[in-house]
Amino acid sequence: MYEQLKLDNQICFRLYTASRLMTQAYRPMLEPLGLSYPKYLVLLVLWEKDNMVVSDICRRLSLDTGTLTPLLQRMEADGLIVRTRGIADGRQTLVSLTRKGATLQEDCKDIPSCMMQRCSDTMQNAEQAYQMVASLDALINVLKQH
Repeated sequence: MYEQLKLDNQICFRLYTASRLMTQAYRPMLEPLGLSYPKYLVLLVLWEKDNMVVSDICRRLSLDTGTLTPLLQRMEADGLIVRTRGIADGRQTLVSLTRKGATLQEDCKDIPSCMMQRCSDTMQNAEQAYQMVASLDALINVLKQH
């Protein structure tokens, strides 16, 4: 057997597993709020800057419009956002928070610290967490170029 083809030697498998388990860890905090993890990510983007063009949200989340559009449709049906045509360019769709979507920010404010605490068993301090974020960002940037 080729050593490089063993599952234990695959960084991609570790990243995939960590991503899946991280998403699972968010579920108990998000479900009572009626949110899925992807909806939470869109809200995080809109809480930073409301009234964004769909293509900017796609770039921010590294998603294509085919993935984001159905998610935005569900969020609009849930009353979290509204989508409108751009005034300057009717081909653009603007996404804005509703009052309900904006209000959820207060309900979600403790989620990041809860997740950091949950992950603290594997990270001995905040500096280690920031180093991991920087390493993952570097990896993401390299992969985006290919």
